[in-house]
Amino acid sequence: MTAQSAFDLIFRNALLRGAADPMDIGVTRGRITAIEPTLACEAAEVDVGGRLALPGFVDSHIHLDKACLLGRCGHDHGSVSEAIRAVSEMKKGFSVEDVYARGARVLERAIVHGTTRMRTHVEIDPRIGLRGFEAVKALKRDYAWAIDLSLCVFPQEGLTNDPGSEDLLIQALRDGGEVIGGCPYTDTDPNAHLARIFDLAEAFDLDVDLHLDFDLDPSWWHLDEVCRQTERRKYGGRVAIGHATKLSALPPERLRAATAQLAKAGVAVTVLPATDLYLMGREATHNAPRGLTLAHKLAADGVLCSIATNNVLNPFTPFGDASLLRMANFYANVAHASVNDFDTCLDLVTELPARLMNLGDYGIKVGNPADLIVLDTQDSRFAVAELPDVVMGFKSCRQTFARQRPTVFRPGS
Repeated sequence: MTAQSAFDLIFRNALLRGAADPMDIGVTRGRITAIEPTLACEAAEVDVGGRLALPGFVDSHIHLDKACLLGRCGHDHGSVSEAIRAVSEMKKGFSVEDVYARGARVLERAIVHGTTRMRTHVEIDPRIGLRGFEAVKALKRDYAWAIDLSLCVFPQEGLTNDPGSEDLLIQALRDGGEVIGGCPYTDTDPNAHLARIFDLAEAFDLDVDLHLDFDLDPSWWHLDEVCRQTERRKYGGRVAIGHATKLSALPPERLRAATAQLAKAGVAVTVLPATDLYLMGREATHNAPRGLTLAHKLAADGVLCSIATNNVLNPFTPFGDASLLRMANFYANVAHASVNDFDTCLDLVTELPARLMNLGDYGIKVGNPADLIVLDTQDSRFAVAELPDVVMGFKSCRQTFARQRPTVFRPGS
């Protein structure tokens, strides 16, 4: 039994991943200051009741600026290029207030589903200007009480072939952009696109997060150039690629080689199950390919990976509730994950994306912020399998949401 003169709050009976028995977590001034079997102290208490406590889900790739657009378009977009064109036309009319309202809708869903950290990609180009960026900056400020939001600015529709985009991109980087992204497959000169993105990343000392190799033709890709740029600039551990669906189309020997290449270069991979499955293989008449890169297998072979939301209710993905636990379950089903892989699937929406985003203060550890969510389960192995309710959440010790357990009304009750 450990005694301390004062805690601001004690979480009692919290089951941590990998622990056999519940622990008490003491919090002072918003940070964890003790984790012990029993903390003897007079303080405000929250009884977790032996349920699973996590530091929150981490969404490493989402697009808040173009979420919730289904009501604005006839949804008949069957390819990546068609979805890009549809949003390109719509975003000309986006206002700061419009982007803010749609982004807030998704953020609030994410918060009550237990997400505490998020990287949102924000499109920067002459059609949208900086309106989406200004809206998402406001969301970052206004929702800091519940979620840490990181802004990755990027040119969706090209860079070298889209005059004005680079100037706007630099302006956004000078005004709060925290990560730089790119989309080389929409540029007429993909290698020049990548080189310029890496130039800007070095100039502003920022991590890189790219949309890459988003189709099922493995006869060509941009992965080689990304790894080359990463190694040449000594940027290992600071580069991520999203989608990378071409990896799902590789035969075993080529996949092993690509996996070794990614691990050596220090390039991470973010798999986006809802979008990847929706857009890949749509032209097949039978035996359609899944188009889903197997993140848990890449992770087992030394590649840092994550699973993320990407799009919500728009031409790229006409589904979504911003629940990363549901996304992990969805991924596990489609990826044929075994029961022994379920813990890794949970890692793919917690510890691994935190590493991908270089979050040094993530986790239920002494000294870290008291960011905590509670799942209605007593075994982390079953979190992905049974989709338990996320019953409460805290950000720096302040409660951000609560969910009541449903009541079953039996006859005569």
